[in-house]
Amino acid sequence: MLSEEQTTAEPTTQNSPQTVLWKGDGGLCQRAWVEIDLAALTHNVKQLKNLLSPRTELMAVVKADAYGHGAVAVSQTVLQAGASWLGVATIPEGIELREAGIEAPILLLGATHTAAQVRAIAQWHLQPTICTAKQALIFSEVLATLDRSLPVHAKLDTGMSRLGTPASEATEFVQLVKRLPNLKLASIYSHLATADSPDPAVMNVQHDRFKRAIEQIQTAGINPPRLHLANSAAALSDPDLHYDLVRVGLATYGIYPAPHLQPIASLQPAMQVKARITQVKTIAAGTGVSYGHQFIASQQTQIAVVGIGYADGIPRNLSNKIQVLVRGKFVPQIGAVTMDQLMLDVTDIPDLEVGEVVTLLGKDGENEITADGWAEILGTISWEILCGFKHRLPRVAVNS
Repeated sequence: MLSEEQTTAEPTTQNSPQTVLWKGDGGLCQRAWVEIDLAALTHNVKQLKNLLSPRTELMAVVKADAYGHGAVAVSQTVLQAGASWLGVATIPEGIELREAGIEAPILLLGATHTAAQVRAIAQWHLQPTICTAKQALIFSEVLATLDRSLPVHAKLDTGMSRLGTPASEATEFVQLVKRLPNLKLASIYSHLATADSPDPAVMNVQHDRFKRAIEQIQTAGINPPRLHLANSAAALSDPDLHYDLVRVGLATYGIYPAPHLQPIASLQPAMQVKARITQVKTIAAGTGVSYGHQFIASQQTQIAVVGIGYADGIPRNLSNKIQVLVRGKFVPQIGAVTMDQLMLDVTDIPDLEVGEVVTLLGKDGENEITADGWAEILGTISWEILCGFKHRLPRVAVNS
């Protein structure tokens, strides 16, 4: 998370780009850090809001420490920008936001079942997802002992095969939730499995199941106060999926769920990852670099050691496969990424000095390295890249 000092930090340059200090760090230069551009977050929320009708609210999904961006600072920023709901996965994530003074409604997207969990949810004014009849009964019983009522959100499984009651059983399920004491039905929702696919066939099947379930519920005399179905991809791709609320995660942070969605909104990545050069040396041809000598210099080579490694979130499987930016130029990473350090071939950059900044993700000058690029190399998704940067890397808030 971003500390109070870090949320107001701005880079200050003394004499040269090599001596960047961050306000609030006591004058100590960090070896590596994650920059979060609050202006980019604000821009993204406004871009997303422009896609929505006036009746549709925006929930910013800030689980997993806001996808590694810092949940408290991100939540404060996106709420000011126009989001009206927050989504988290766990009770501690919700408590962290409440302790920071955030009063917006918070939907707990994960499943909870125990009496202790119900009490914590009630105490911290979180809004739980109810997935099954058994869970609904537990909540009602525990809330009765507290003499408390709680807004709850009924989850239907329309084809994700994860949390939720099957859509075919939706009417009976929602009727139960509606009649149980101490439960206030706040919404009915589901989650899409393939909204990021260019082929909408599966998504359309899920949407049809959701629509049929809602029609049956309404026929039974229940008018849900709120419906929601769309994630980032669906929010970008199809207004028919917006309903009363969209739950936007990845797009909030400026990354598109799929390439074909890029023309729909102008999003700006909010995260950059930077580190400092800690040593520069020249090695002779035939010299091996790092563990296992996975790289052997074919000629005399100038290398730079950088103070960041896989313990900070740089995947070791990226070894010898990526480039980084130094003085705005692409340079190759060489040798195995180690726990706390990695090496670069900087032969083409003269007079390089210890302390200069390396951009691992983000922009430097006209060039950019993206989470999507890393994900493609690794055969994974950009969500995993963003969430992978460890908390020993301080998050520093900037405004572009």
